[in-house]
Amino acid sequence: MVISGPTAGFDKPRETMMYPDSSQPLRPHALTVSELNRQARHLLESSFMQAWVEGELSSLSRPSSGHWYFSLKDQRAQVRCAMFRGFNQRIREIPKEGDQVRIRGKVSLYENRGDFQIIVEHLEPAGLGALQQAFEALKARLEAEGLFAVERKKPIPEMPRHIGVVTSPTGAAIHDILTVLGRRCPGIPVTLYPTAVQGQAATASIVDAINRAVRHDQADVLIIGRGGGSLEDLWCFNEETVARAIAACPIATVSAVGHEVDVTIADFVADLRAPTPSAAAEKISPDQSTWIARLTDTRQRLVSAARRNLRQQDTRLGQIAARLRDPRHQLQEKAQRLDDVELRFRHAIRQRLATEQTRNSHLAQRLMSHRPSRQIGEQSLKVEQLGERLQASLNRRLETGNQQLDTAARTLNAVSPLATLGRGYAIVSSDDQTVVRDPATLAPGDRIRARLAKGSVDATVSSVAPGAD
Repeated sequence: MVISGPTAGFDKPRETMMYPDSSQPLRPHALTVSELNRQARHLLESSFMQAWVEGELSSLSRPSSGHWYFSLKDQRAQVRCAMFRGFNQRIREIPKEGDQVRIRGKVSLYENRGDFQIIVEHLEPAGLGALQQAFEALKARLEAEGLFAVERKKPIPEMPRHIGVVTSPTGAAIHDILTVLGRRCPGIPVTLYPTAVQGQAATASIVDAINRAVRHDQADVLIIGRGGGSLEDLWCFNEETVARAIAACPIATVSAVGHEVDVTIADFVADLRAPTPSAAAEKISPDQSTWIARLTDTRQRLVSAARRNLRQQDTRLGQIAARLRDPRHQLQEKAQRLDDVELRFRHAIRQRLATEQTRNSHLAQRLMSHRPSRQIGEQSLKVEQLGERLQASLNRRLETGNQQLDTAARTLNAVSPLATLGRGYAIVSSDDQTVVRDPATLAPGDRIRARLAKGSVDATVSSVAPGAD
């Protein structure tokens, strides 16, 4: 066996040790009994963090201090155990001699007597091991599915409108809940959804009660629980169907099963866990005295704020009134300004009328000097004179044109081919109407046309005689 930790007094060599330059032997260091027991206790506690031990309980003693001292034994050995008051107060039923129990605790040593012992933190009947294993297995599986996740939990309303309770109608839980609610906030309506909370039929009954609360659609928070009992009594709240019904419930749920030390699967699935039914009622209900105090404080602050606002408005009204002028003075000023505008307007109209009259006189004089009858006579005379001049110019133009026309006619007649034709000449052209100037361009048999002074003659060339140069 390897021993670690403080081992002073055990690791010295056993041979005789001598002081330097001395013939006297060096004596090994010896531990006191207290030091030995203390080091042994530290060694045991550091080597065994926690241990589960099962055996038969014997030699149980319960002194006035409230601590328990007993032995745990089997057929071949026994071990001393100590369970202090802070831990044994959680045990609902005091064990008795001969009970088979399972304990969880720390291995230690009672230094005063050097007794090897176990400091017990938990004790349960040995037969509960299977239930505990089932509890742990279901807890691990549902936790892996996320049914315990914080992010899926619904918030509990600060001021519930309606509270539902799923519990036994004859148990202490409903009485405790109603007592707390009646004291804290009696105005909140409460609906009981009765169910069995113990026995084989309790699981289905609890699921049915939760579903009835959902269908009823009245409560906005639902307390699910019962009073204290053994692990077997509370086991219906560790069933998977109950856990899934709570997880699927759209209403905010509060688990309140047993006493503070009792823990069930329902506690992990619910949106809020309360150690007892009374504590559940405390957690979800507002304290009417607190609300009344808050309302009173709010009312006082509102009254103070209203008075302060009235004082401010009164001061502001006084300032505005001081700045406000008498409307009669404003009316008098406006009337005076209106009279002044009227006088200026009349003066402007008179000036404008005088100006227009002067302008009209000038226009009348100019109109008289340019009256139409006078201008018509002058223009008529001009028209007669222009008519005479136009007639004379036309006569001269016609005479000149006639002379020019006669001259051009004589000139044209002198050079006209028609005049030549009139003297007995003819113009000969071929079939393509080309004028024939050289007989060499013709051949016997060609058709020709001779244009005379009057009419034309078609002929056929019988022979061609070239002309002399």
